[in-house]
Amino acid sequence: MMKWLTALAFAPALAAQAPTPLPRTHTPEPTKPAISAADLMTRLYIYADDSMMGRLAGSPYNLKATAYIADQVKKLGLRPAGDSGGYFQWVPLVKRTLTDSSMVAVDGTPLARFDDYIHLDPLIGPPHPAARFDGATTVYAGTWGDSTMLAADQAAGKFLVVTVRSGNGPNGPQWFVPPQILVRRFPQAAGFAVVNLMYVPAQARSFLRQTRPTLKRDSAPGDTMPVPVTLYISTTAAQRLLGTNPDSARVGMTGKTVHGALEYRDEPAPARNVVAILPGADAKLQGEFVAIGAHNDHIGFNQNPVDHDSLRAFNTQLQHLTDHLADSLGHPLAPSEIMTLRAAIRVNVDSLRRLRPARLDSIANGADDDGSGTVTALEIAEQFAAAKPKPKRSILFVWHTGEELGLFGSQWFTDHPTVPRDSVVAQLNMDMVGRGDAWDTRGGGPDYLMLVGSRRLSTELGDLVEAVNKTEKPPLAFDYSWDANGHPENLYCRSDHYEYARYGIPIVFFTTGLHQDYHQVTDEPEYIDYAHMARVGQLVYDVATRVANLDHRVVVDKPKPDPNAPCRQ
Repeated sequence: MMKWLTALAFAPALAAQAPTPLPRTHTPEPTKPAISAADLMTRLYIYADDSMMGRLAGSPYNLKATAYIADQVKKLGLRPAGDSGGYFQWVPLVKRTLTDSSMVAVDGTPLARFDDYIHLDPLIGPPHPAARFDGATTVYAGTWGDSTMLAADQAAGKFLVVTVRSGNGPNGPQWFVPPQILVRRFPQAAGFAVVNLMYVPAQARSFLRQTRPTLKRDSAPGDTMPVPVTLYISTTAAQRLLGTNPDSARVGMTGKTVHGALEYRDEPAPARNVVAILPGADAKLQGEFVAIGAHNDHIGFNQNPVDHDSLRAFNTQLQHLTDHLADSLGHPLAPSEIMTLRAAIRVNVDSLRRLRPARLDSIANGADDDGSGTVTALEIAEQFAAAKPKPKRSILFVWHTGEELGLFGSQWFTDHPTVPRDSVVAQLNMDMVGRGDAWDTRGGGPDYLMLVGSRRLSTELGDLVEAVNKTEKPPLAFDYSWDANGHPENLYCRSDHYEYARYGIPIVFFTTGLHQDYHQVTDEPEYIDYAHMARVGQLVYDVATRVANLDHRVVVDKPKPDPNAPCRQ
């Protein structure tokens, strides 16, 4: 208890260490060919402006955002590489709405939608049947990511209950389990119930309650296989499904019979990748590509405005106190301890009001996630467009849509590439590259950069990134800790690079990591470190140039995965 009190007493000191935010607005200035903090600032204040309304894939606001990207690459003279000779590759998203007759019941009593469960549905097969699971037996499948999970052949026709790790991240326990990854691992299951609803942050829960676009999957003529439904459920709901507390359940244990069905109505929700090429200078090598990517979408907006300043103060206190307590205790906090800490934090709203008026906010601008990667890719493209000489291989730029909904844009592009898939020699992905100082990131600092996946398929690519970084002035300090096998945050599987890696294309994921504003309305351009972001952009530019000018393809010396198998970090 004394260590807890010490940590709570530490809270006032945190506010004094916070960096001074930039202005809330910024007047755009003409950009120049060189990658610079000034250019990045101009671009990001445009791209993450409130007028973009959070850029949710499948919404008019994401179309507005992708129109901005396409306009910029057209001005740079990049060659269009989307559908029908344009810059856009359309991704077939549809918006699904549950009918009033939809129900999930145990022992004759329905579970309460939104209180007991929130449904997710990642895949659709035309013509799609209702996601029926009536009469399926509930089976405990284990903790997500563990090697002891239920075998796929034991899951056929079962309704699987899956728990999550109680790891300690910037937003508490790991709660996000992508539905499409569950389906890949257990394709014959009747459905999934992930026991994580109590860990989902309030704003993320609001997002999940909305009608969300999802990807219309490919299917052969006559394919009417139902797609397993995915639910995020509460502990109480899990106990009803299993007949026992999930904490005491054994892998393979059978529970109750689940009844009901989820019925949907569909309507189109157009979304698009932006695809452009800088042609290579070598006639023999220009048919090969170094891909540079970022995701163009974010999570949109909600109908319940919150006080921006008090929310940011609360989340900042939570992150720093959680980290401090974990250091003091020598281990990550358990979920119950994090819940206790959340309840103990109090924000002095009166002191905030003495600084500035209330700022009500309902738009998740996604300045770092992934406005930072998007505009950095534009800056890289601008520098390449002006470069003399051009690299030998071509540079393929793809701004993917639907990453936040389940990697949909990158999945669609790699399944339906607009260039031959085996012509892509490497993919460099940037997702959240605008933060990373000690205030934001545990272990962060002025030179901080996290790398994930750089040697998972190609030792040569990982070594090349290290060699290029040594020539940077000054070099960045790489953190590989989140690339460890089995890391609870599972970052290798959570961004667009993985959709390339599953086809055996070597990748590097560049990120400055998660932070207190992740998936919050507080992820704003005013909190970005633009000088640091420019250094990341220059590194990616230099790595792409080195790979593009090699006299051979980057050597793949690790086993290529099955593209349809589940991702495991």
